[in-house]
Amino acid sequence: MTIGEKIKNAREDMDLLQIDMARLIPMNQSNYSKIERGIQEPSMEQLRRICQILKLDPRYLLDISGSDIIAPSDVKLLSDIKEFISKHKTEE
Repeated sequence: MTIGEKIKNAREDMDLLQIDMARLIPMNQSNYSKIERGIQEPSMEQLRRICQILKLDPRYLLDISGSDIIAPSDVKLLSDIKEFISKHKTEE
């Protein structure tokens, strides 16, 4: 399952429309739709907001488990995600 499919399923489980998500993130509904369809990748801030709104663990979206071997190119992304989680953990 793709990141977009996971986001779409979680959004639908919460009975939210794409326009609702776009307003909460905030971003354009057309661009949000592209994320769900896998045409556009979310920015780090958009990913953080999506995870907050839908109460998702970023590791679930990125298919990362404790036993996965992480490619060097993904280390920076994971570092940024960890920083966002730590920074905004107290906001929840």
